[in-house]
This record gives sequence, C-alpha cells and structure tokens, in this order.
Amino acid sequence: MSARVIDEAARVLADPQVYTDEPRLHAALAHLRANAPVSWVDVPGCRPFWAITKHADIMEIERANDLFTNSPRPVLMTEEADEQQAAVGISTLIHMDDPQHREIRAIGANWFRPKAMRALKVRVDELAKRFVDDMLDKGPEFDFVQEVGVNYPLYVIMSMLGLPEADFPQMLKYTQELFGNDDAELQRGTTKEEQMMALLEMFAYFTNVTASRRANPTEDLASAIANATVNGEPLSDIETVSYYAIIAAAGHDTTSAVVSGGLHALIEHPDQLARLQADMDLIPLATEEMIRWVSPVKEFMRTARADTTVRGVRIGEGESVLLSYASSNRDEDVFDEPFRFDIGRDPNRHNAFGYGVHFCLGAALARMEINSFFSELVPRLKSIELAGPAEHMATIFVGGLKHLPIRYTLT
Repeated sequence: MSARVIDEAARVLADPQVYTDEPRLHAALAHLRANAPVSWVDVPGCRPFWAITKHADIMEIERANDLFTNSPRPVLMTEEADEQQAAVGISTLIHMDDPQHREIRAIGANWFRPKAMRALKVRVDELAKRFVDDMLDKGPEFDFVQEVGVNYPLYVIMSMLGLPEADFPQMLKYTQELFGNDDAELQRGTTKEEQMMALLEMFAYFTNVTASRRANPTEDLASAIANATVNGEPLSDIETVSYYAIIAAAGHDTTSAVVSGGLHALIEHPDQLARLQADMDLIPLATEEMIRWVSPVKEFMRTARADTTVRGVRIGEGESVLLSYASSNRDEDVFDEPFRFDIGRDPNRHNAFGYGVHFCLGAALARMEINSFFSELVPRLKSIELAGPAEHMATIFVGGLKHLPIRYTLT
C-alpha cells in the first residue's frame, strides 16, 4: 500500500477558472493520469478530497455504491456552500443512497423509459426544427449558446414538466445562476447569500407548482412528482421541490453544454462536419462523441464508508473522492487518440452519464435531443465558422460554453 500522494497538479480540480482554459486543464489531467491518478487535494476553502482521474478507477468506485456513498458530499463545493445547502435541506437524487435513492428515482423513471421517449420524440423533433428554422432569421451572425444552445433543451424539459412557456426565461435564469455561481458573468451577485437566492427563488417557484398540481392534477411530469408517494406517504416539501430542481436544472444545463460544445467541435473539425454531412447515419455515433468530448458533468464525489484502497492507495473511512469525468473521458488506456474528435468513434466507452445505480436518469432524453438537433441542423448547413472567440464558463461541477459567436449560411 502506497503512502499518501500529493501532486500540485490536482489542485486545478478545485479551481473554476481552469475549466475556462481547456489546454491547461487537460495538460494537468494528463499529468495526473500518468503520474498521480489517486492524489490528495487540500486547498483553502474546501474540505480535502482524493482526486481520481483514471477511467477504470472511477468505474470501480461507481460500481461499489455500498462502499462509496453519495451522501454527505455528492459534489465539490466550498465548505461555506456545503453548510448553506445543508441548512436549506436540499435532498436531490444526487444526494441520496439506496434504498431512498431507488425509491425516489422510481417516481420519474417511467417518464424516461423507451416507450415514453418514443412518444416524446415528436415534440423534440418539432422543437429542433423550430430552433433551426429560427436561425434563418438570426443570421448571418449571432451567439449560438445564448440564442439556441440554452433555449432548445430548456423548452424540451419544461414541456415535459408541463410548465407555461411564459415562465421559461425565468427558469433559464435560475439554472444559469445555479450552475454558473462561480462565473462572474453568470452568477447572482458576489456574496454567497446573494447566490443562494437563485436556489431559494427556484424552490419558491416549484413550491407553487406543487400546490397547483396537488389541487388540480394534470398529465405531466410536474404532476407525477407533486402527487408521488413513497410507502404510502407523500414526499416532503423539500423532497418535492428538490426533485423538480434536479430535473429542470440538470436536465437542461448538461444537454445545453453538449449541443453548444458539439457544434463548436464540428466547426473546429470541418473534416468531421463534412464527413457527417456525407453520411447522416453517423449521427448516433457523433452524438456519443460530442457527449464524450464535452463531458458536461465535470465531477461527482463519493465518500468511503470504510477503509479501502484505490490503485493501492489507502482511502480512509469518511474521506471523499472526486471522480473527474473530464479526465476519465480522455483516458489514453480507454480511448484511441483521446484528443481526436472522431464522429465515427466506435466503441466509445465514455462515462459522461456516470455508471451503476446513479446512471443519469435522463440519458436517453439527452441523447434524443442531441440527435434530433444535429439531424435537423447538419444537412441544412451550407457554411459555418466562428465569428469570435468561444468562451467557457467558470465551473467545477456542470458547464460548458457560455458564448459561441458563429457566422453561417443555412438552406
């Protein structure tokens, strides 16, 4: 058993600004995979953790959900943010372990099964066409992220929830502020108290939705959540609004990041765009490659319930591990030329959706949205190029591009 390894490169994983500089980020992660794949990180403001950067180790940890638990620390936050969220009592699926996780996950599971996805595909295809058609009126230059990338997935998830279109802009503001609370442009204010208001306002919104759906049930996902029971008992208020929040926020921002990041990748790799235009049957593989390339969820965390080892390194009971998907999906031991964007990559064993019991509930929906959008856009693109620099948001959890100025012509 090896001694505790401390590699300064691992400190980048706690720095939101590093995710705005992909060359720097990936240089550090490649160094860690080669030299310190299990590295102890202790930085000011955060409780210490182990950085796990190899694909195989992350998969092993996710399989061992009885040993490595989501509670009490599912994502990397500052100690202050941890305490604030604990005080609010947030309890989403990512905070839970079995059996509670299994019971609560089941409430929404039917809405993401193949039969439900087939029924939803008509709406997703309609929205994809609507947003690509709208691009005809925006040209010849605009910011793809802010005009299309963030809105298309939002319309899909809000339609599933059955929420009025007039509320969509406000929900977009909440989700951007929640996941962009480390980004000076996107965050709500500069103090933690101001930033917490976005979460509290979202919770207030969904508390009203719950009351409405309980008084007048409808045939949508919002009603299914509001009227759900576990062992004959309704969900608590915090469990209900937490469920809405994870569906609305995670279901939106992750897909938004891949749609925008996927288009950016096609622009930067015109040979792959031409290849896709010549063979649209590659869309399913291209979708998986975009997901791997962007890896919108940068990390999740687990906490050891007992002393154990990872790659020969002792992990003590109560210590946390950070699972770096940004690193895992560039692992040289798993992917042929991992820094090559290849729309025909097969196999593509990315773990951007996680693995095991916490595999992303909305993975099928995300795949469908990405597939539908690029199936509509790619055949109609006559030309496309950057009209300015692409900009990434500062984050250590979920995110991607916040600006993608493009110049294009469509049919």
